[in-house]
Amino acid sequence: MKAIMHETYGFPEVLQYGEIDKPSPGDNEVLVEVHAASLNAGDLSDLKGRPLFIRLLYGLHKPRNTKLGYDFAGRVVQTGKKVKHFEPGDDVFGDLSSFGWGAFAEFVCAPEEAMTRKPANATYEEAAAIPVAAQVALQGLRDKGRIKSGQHVLINGASGGVGTFAVQIAKSYDTQVTAVCSTKNIELVRAIGADYVIDYTREDFTKNGSHYDLILAANGNHSIFQYQRALSKNGSLVVTGGSGTQFFQALVLGPLLSAIGSQKMGAMLMRPSNRDLQFLQMLFKKGKIKSIIDRRYSLNQIAQAMQYLSEGHAKGKIIINIKSNIVKS
Repeated sequence: MKAIMHETYGFPEVLQYGEIDKPSPGDNEVLVEVHAASLNAGDLSDLKGRPLFIRLLYGLHKPRNTKLGYDFAGRVVQTGKKVKHFEPGDDVFGDLSSFGWGAFAEFVCAPEEAMTRKPANATYEEAAAIPVAAQVALQGLRDKGRIKSGQHVLINGASGGVGTFAVQIAKSYDTQVTAVCSTKNIELVRAIGADYVIDYTREDFTKNGSHYDLILAANGNHSIFQYQRALSKNGSLVVTGGSGTQFFQALVLGPLLSAIGSQKMGAMLMRPSNRDLQFLQMLFKKGKIKSIIDRRYSLNQIAQAMQYLSEGHAKGKIIINIKSNIVKS
């Protein structure tokens, strides 16, 4: 089968497109023919071996796991004898971030808890856009942020992969949503439900005197003290992305500041959850969320796709169409 591999760290010259053996499912595994995959910031980190903890976890000088790709959507072609919830012909989508990666390939084997059924009203591309980005948004708002109806929620980085899902998920909880993005993305975030929009090229939301009950920082480069200034008295800050400095401050200083005040601040790393995949499937079926797709690439264009992702200007998600040689759109 065709697949993307990397035997050394680097970018993008180390990416290899070629033939590898088609996997066979174990007793508890499902073999899926992949129709579409999507890119995440974690794919870049895995490829480059940065930040340093990536190398400490996955190989100091070269990657122990040469596969790449978390998000996938496709059709079940074979199941292990102990698999209970799927059979050949089922359309599924899932997250391989805790199951060995490998979504950038024509076939993938994974345990059934890595996936759930694709929403019937979603294309493979739309389903492939969901897993990691939407789980980050959901867990950041619901679990870490304790979102409640009636709150005023701000999403920093509202036009990116996590941000576009965060705006929609926050609206599904009946909140007022302020989206922070650049000028060119204002209409996009309004179209997906934002009540208010702040153009960060013209206004700094941490200095305009407004206060928010919950801030989800999916992108950006503000100090934790700037965020603190924009929080309401009992507000919460959840940092899921952005600059390394922003994330590190939230991770280290957030708990300390939270312990001495009424505001709650911290960073969050997503924990893959089959229950959350099912919840997101339900939201998509009900029309509460939709996938915003910026560009599409074929599997042999993965280097171009990674390059575009690294530039940091994607609107929504970048899709890898495994089944056809599509030119970027």
